[in-house]
Amino acid sequence: MLKISRVVIISILIATPLSVWAQNNTNSPYSRFGYGEIADRSFAAGRAMGGIGIGLRTGKQVNALNPASYTAMDSMTFLFDFGAHMQFSRYSDGENKEINRNGNFEYMAMQFPLHRRVAMSIGLIPYSFVGYQFGEVVTEGDLTYTNTFIGSGGLNEVYGGLSIDIWKKRLSAGANIGYLFGTTNHQQNVSFPTGSEASRNVKMQSVEVRDIKTDFGVQYTHPLSARENVVAGVVFSPAKKLNTTAYDILNVGNTSEKSDTLTGQRFDLPSSFGVGFSYTKTYKLIIGADVLYENWSNANYFDQKGNFEDRLRIAGGVEYIPNAQDRNLLRRMRYRAGAHYSNSYTTVGIAGGNASDRYGYREYGASVGLGIPIRTGYSFDDNRSIVNLSFEYVKVKPEMRSMIDEQYFRITLNLTFNEMWFRKLRIE
Repeated sequence: MLKISRVVIISILIATPLSVWAQNNTNSPYSRFGYGEIADRSFAAGRAMGGIGIGLRTGKQVNALNPASYTAMDSMTFLFDFGAHMQFSRYSDGENKEINRNGNFEYMAMQFPLHRRVAMSIGLIPYSFVGYQFGEVVTEGDLTYTNTFIGSGGLNEVYGGLSIDIWKKRLSAGANIGYLFGTTNHQQNVSFPTGSEASRNVKMQSVEVRDIKTDFGVQYTHPLSARENVVAGVVFSPAKKLNTTAYDILNVGNTSEKSDTLTGQRFDLPSSFGVGFSYTKTYKLIIGADVLYENWSNANYFDQKGNFEDRLRIAGGVEYIPNAQDRNLLRRMRYRAGAHYSNSYTTVGIAGGNASDRYGYREYGASVGLGIPIRTGYSFDDNRSIVNLSFEYVKVKPEMRSMIDEQYFRITLNLTFNEMWFRKLRIE
């Protein structure tokens, strides 16, 4: 009981400020569009393996990417998982360069059995990030002014998931029900030189989201031998019309702010469908791959379609353990590597071009990582907690040269506490 109370207290302490911390995770100017930059929702090992998880099935970590995976844990285990990251970013438009650094706590989740065939997970995870600041000096005739754009906020999700072992630990199904909440803020400041008769204008547009979303998953495990199996996974999220409040705030000179609620504006989340697989040789090797498709082109944003494009994400990764029972820590560690590709769901109109011409970007990433086991028992086969480190390089390549080129180097630290809480110890 003491252990349960301790984790509940830790969870509350982490979860309370996490909704604020998680919104300071990007400086990308592309987060100005849509709901912002879509977060990587993979945990622990999956993060260093290209961000996979749809076909991963392990009782050693929480895997919210596919809720069917929760029943992979045994009936004696309790998992507590949280992560944070540090990111170094470089931006270039061909003439100017800028380097930024940011990062914070990112997510937390718990997973525990309810029955020998039923398991549950609850957690707080990010959905999207907004964070940017850039500007330009504009000259129109004899008038010169500075245009500055600032964005902040993002969307987060509190979820509860349930997984059921339908058939002999080979077929599992699960679902997550999440509460999506958060606010995205986009501000434009127009400043004039000192002494100018023109007034300073500040315009802010905000979108508040408060709604329920659902995700479903299935996993099938096919044994190849006593220590080998392959897993096929499928996930699906239905399209969703969001409950939102959008409003504009205008401040001219020293006058008070005027807020106008925008009515009749529809905002949607897209339907998404993903498939994944993994091959596992127990205590030795995991190989996996995911493909995720999101139908953003049919999603409304400010009651309009056509500003988004469908998003495809492909990822693959591997984990290798030299010898899980060796006393040498370097040989017991989990060595991971992966890669991913995706396109942007947002598109940008280029100044001077046709109104119908909009361009996005392609994202390429490579990652490596370590899983460092923390021995908690007298047998190397016991469940153990793990410290996970991942190092990721991401290249954002725009479709037009005049757009911003981005590069990231991201370090993620994850702690997975794996405790045998429900086993009674026998002392002789």
